[in-house]
Amino acid sequence: MGSDMILAADSGGSGAFNLLLLLAVPVVFYLLLIRPQSKRRKEQMQMQNDVQPGVRVVTTSGMKATVVEVDDDGVVLEIADDVEVRFVKQAIMQVLKDPDPEDLDDELDEDDDEQDEGSVDLSKDDSEVDLSKDGETGVNDTEADEDVEPESKPNGKTKVKAADKPSA
Repeated sequence: MGSDMILAADSGGSGAFNLLLLLAVPVVFYLLLIRPQSKRRKEQMQMQNDVQPGVRVVTTSGMKATVVEVDDDGVVLEIADDVEVRFVKQAIMQVLKDPDPEDLDDELDEDDDEQDEGSVDLSKDDSEVDLSKDGETGVNDTEADEDVEPESKPNGKTKVKAADKPSA
């Protein structure tokens, strides 16, 4: 037991290492977390202050709009034709540099109209599938049978005869 106390006394020299490790943790947090975050915040504030009328922006709520007017702490955004709303500058998340995406959608729609020749129509036709009383499936055309009253479908469980199967 006396030898255990001697070993504990010998390991007392690592206090300087523990102090160095304790000081290194805040430095690592500053370099990895605090400094990049403050840099992004400064860039965001600079971008919000540099906004000019006519620029396309995205708000923090995801709304795309065009800047109409800029004040000290707010902006007026046009979100649709003749629809203007007032936002604070902090609501601007990003300035868009690409052309208006609505114009691109219109161009794609025009191209789709030209390519409709080979498309397949997947709309429903006027025919219905009914189960007749004997269990066969038939297709009834409602245009041809307008005078005939359609058969009603069974409401409850239907009994189905099983085919003869050889027993094991």
